[in-house]
Amino acid sequence: MGSSWKATFSIVLLYLFVSKCCGSEYGGSQMGTLRVDASESSGQLIPQTFFGIFFEEINHAGAGGIWSELVSNRGFEAGGPNIPSNIAPWGIIGKESSVIVSTDRSSCFERNKIALKMEVLCDSKGANSCPSEGVGIYNPGFWGMNIEQGKQYKVALYVRSSGSINVSIELKASNWLQKLAATNIIASASEVSDWKKIEIVLEAKGSDSNSSLHLTTTSKGVIWFDQVSVMPLDTYKGHGFRTDLIEMMADLKPRFFRFPGGCFVEGEWLRNAFRWKETIGPWEERPGHFGDVWMYWTDDGMGYFEFLQLAEDLGTLPIWVFNNGISHQDEVDTSSVLPFVQEALDGIEFARGEANSTWGAVRFAMGHPEPFDLRYVAIGNEDCWKKNYKGNYRKFYDAIKSAYPDIKIITNCDGSSQKLDHPADLYDYHVYTSSSDMFSRGRHFDSASRSGPKAFVSEYAVTGKDAGQGSFLAALGEAGFLIGLEKNSDAIDMVSYAPLFVNTNDRRWNPDAIVFNSSNAYGTPSYWVQRFFTESSGATLHKTTLQMNSYNSIAESAISWKSSEDDKTYLRIKIVNYGAETVNIIISVDGLDPNSVKLSGSTKTVLTSKNLMDENSFKEPNKIVPTQSLLETDGGDMEVVLPPHSITSFDLLKETSSIKIAGADSIARSSM
Repeated sequence: MGSSWKATFSIVLLYLFVSKCCGSEYGGSQMGTLRVDASESSGQLIPQTFFGIFFEEINHAGAGGIWSELVSNRGFEAGGPNIPSNIAPWGIIGKESSVIVSTDRSSCFERNKIALKMEVLCDSKGANSCPSEGVGIYNPGFWGMNIEQGKQYKVALYVRSSGSINVSIELKASNWLQKLAATNIIASASEVSDWKKIEIVLEAKGSDSNSSLHLTTTSKGVIWFDQVSVMPLDTYKGHGFRTDLIEMMADLKPRFFRFPGGCFVEGEWLRNAFRWKETIGPWEERPGHFGDVWMYWTDDGMGYFEFLQLAEDLGTLPIWVFNNGISHQDEVDTSSVLPFVQEALDGIEFARGEANSTWGAVRFAMGHPEPFDLRYVAIGNEDCWKKNYKGNYRKFYDAIKSAYPDIKIITNCDGSSQKLDHPADLYDYHVYTSSSDMFSRGRHFDSASRSGPKAFVSEYAVTGKDAGQGSFLAALGEAGFLIGLEKNSDAIDMVSYAPLFVNTNDRRWNPDAIVFNSSNAYGTPSYWVQRFFTESSGATLHKTTLQMNSYNSIAESAISWKSSEDDKTYLRIKIVNYGAETVNIIISVDGLDPNSVKLSGSTKTVLTSKNLMDENSFKEPNKIVPTQSLLETDGGDMEVVLPPHSITSFDLLKETSSIKIAGADSIARSSM
């Protein structure tokens, strides 16, 4: 305690804390000591790729979520290839005596042949005149289009007709009375006798988060529409993504981006699996597909190319999960899987190939001449127990390693408890469980091999009754789990939560990190727990020793890192108090030079709540968020009080940077 080479810090945090959980008050307290060895020699580098994000097309996370397309079922393909088909959510404006709407197979696009046919029976004048507002069709988007005053929207559509046309294009408010933006398409019969693409930019004169697109006319005739799109011009880095949602992803400072699933990759049946070649090229020509696991249609406007682009925009490494010939219900025999292997090789070439290669040229034509930085691929998702998985896996592994020996390959099989019987660079580990079990699983990797492939904990979350729709109790258990993963980072390369997003109008899974609707979004407590770990990638992990009597509800860790925001070095001590009692802890930090911690600039951050089942909501988006306050040190041990059921971080600002920090050149991060 008194040696000359040890710097100690003191702060006495004196406050009154009353906590209620499920109606009960807690009293009593626990005492303990925590020693942190912050010496350079004892530090262990955490992998640069440690903390990232996993995106799956679930809960309308992409279609009607981070992808900014406002029209749902823009190509009228969601009803299937047969005609007549269901055009939902499109609706009809006008009576049956005035307009008849159906579908036919007259589209000019080979891979999506369905088009909408509108027979207008009324006319601009005479006994059978159309209503003044016209007749036609409307699209409500994904539970309302968010139109904002002053912003611009690009409307694109394909049209043809048996005669001249005068079609009104309007973005209307929820009451259908206010026109937020409007224009007319006027064309002669010769101009639209064949399919014609129309593109118009509209500027909104008002705002409404529940708007809709209307295509109407007052002229008799037959008009066909296809591939109708409305996209805001204001998107994340101009690449079509919804800015507010992507900024919430970026705030997690992810070092990797796993996509596009999940079960979405497998499909309930192979015929409905995500196949990357169907999702590239011009958006109008993409056939789209029915995601039969999560039971909704996606136009695949956000396809393989867009996922790679988003990873690049976030300054993070893409991890592509592809189908290995296995769905939930059917499997390709290993003897027949080579075409699937070639599809994966083609996909890697699309991402990494030179602009003059077969598939690299396709990427070049899409506007990205330089290769994407694809270093990781995952062969399937949760398929290890399937009959053909290991046979199929070896075919993929051998072919990919032969063509791209530097690519790291991830197996679906768990290697945390026993040695894998096949080669892999990483193994996938998924866990969904109760809060208490999740907290205890922080020790799961204590005995995992340090010599074999490392773990990729690509899906974890508290689920079931503990989770609600994003409870603080869930976040508390997850925080303890993440502490354990951080302390076992010599056996773990990557960690990500799942699922990341939920559109509140189509909640297929509970809980999720980010909840949104057409215009608003908030983070659940689980999202805010992840914010405590954004600096862990590439940081230095320090040894901690906790001494307490008969109290096993504490999880703790300590790291040093250099902030990209102020270029200063910090020592962060995180402590999770999972239990119902207040804990008084004396923290001693060894191994630092005297006076190396500044007397100001250090902070304390706490996440807690009065009730374990508390949640954030659109009404109270910040009900449970971290609160930060300044620390002032004065030379003694640091005496802290940990509230019941809390996550606390102490960030000590160092005067010098004697702690070793992993080099930043091993991973490309444009945002750093």
